Amino acid sequence: MPSLLSSIAHRLPGDAVELPVEGHLPSFLGATGWLNSPPLTPEGLRGRVVLVDFWTYTCINWLRTLPYVRAWAAKYGGQGLTVIGAHTPEFDFEHDLDNVVAQSRALGVEYPIAIDSNYGVWRAFANHFWPAIYLADADGRIRYHHFGEGEYAMTEMAIQQLLMDAGATDVDPGLVSVDPQGLEVAADYGSLRSPETYLGYGQATGFGSPDGLRADRQHDYAAPTRLGLNNWAPTGTWTVTDRAAVLVQPGGRIAFRFQARDVNLVMGPAERGTAIRFRVQVDGRPPTAAHGSDVDADGTGSVTAQRTYQLIRQPAPIAERTFEIEFLDAGVEAFCFTFG
Repeated sequence: MPSLLSSIAHRLPGDAVELPVEGHLPSFLGATGWLNSPPLTPEGLRGRVVLVDFWTYTCINWLRTLPYVRAWAAKYGGQGLTVIGAHTPEFDFEHDLDNVVAQSRALGVEYPIAIDSNYGVWRAFANHFWPAIYLADADGRIRYHHFGEGEYAMTEMAIQQLLMDAGATDVDPGLVSVDPQGLEVAADYGSLRSPETYLGYGQATGFGSPDGLRADRQHDYAAPTRLGLNNWAPTGTWTVTDRAAVLVQPGGRIAFRFQARDVNLVMGPAERGTAIRFRVQVDGRPPTAAHGSDVDADGTGSVTAQRTYQLIRQPAPIAERTFEIEFLDAGVEAFCFTFG
């Protein structure tokens, strides 16, 4: 039996593809607020195709899908598509509405956003993933879903099919072309050997400090003599809580032995409005051409907001290396490393 992807990909102009019915578009009553739109309802959206995109603004996997979602909203909005971004937070600071407003503007998220800080919309959809896309037809029936990155062509062809089923006659069958930058660039999965790694002990893995983990206690951690692949260790005075590693004294460092093109870190100042200077090195040297979008070639940068920072984007060849970030000021909260 051909897959849904092959059925859509081999359709001829005018051919219809019967997408399965997966239920009805749930209510958005669980949203605690809305950005870029008044509150929307399934009843009020009847007659339009609806794409619901579950996201949280630090999620690297969602960030890499964002160029496509933005492009679909722009291309098909006038032909009957409504895109709704359901922002369901992972980290506590993503519950802060000011943070969501600032980051949605910085990321160019201009379509309606349902603020889902209490997970009401998430539960209504029985969702379990960031990112997750659900497509509903003009009659309010869920007809397609996709979890995670990828399958952009299949998703867009499903959008096109549902728009044509709703009566749109001017749907361009071509697929969008995107030019992702910074954190939005797809991962180099061929060289990627390092996983998402949380620094709070509630989900921490790979902790390689010779002192061991001192949970919820201020401790002056000694520098490791050696780290194995995907191990990390703090140096200096830190408090490791269930949610983050918090720097108590200036000069603290985090080292990570990794293999990936990109090194990203979710972090921010514990006190709003402060700036925390840092510098990064790879194998003991400034990154130069391997610096990320949030770092200068000499390895310097500044933490000014609670978000995902791209610290390293290295050219080939990609090999096992040691990354280190040193914070020149106290007060940073470091939550999670991601790689690409």
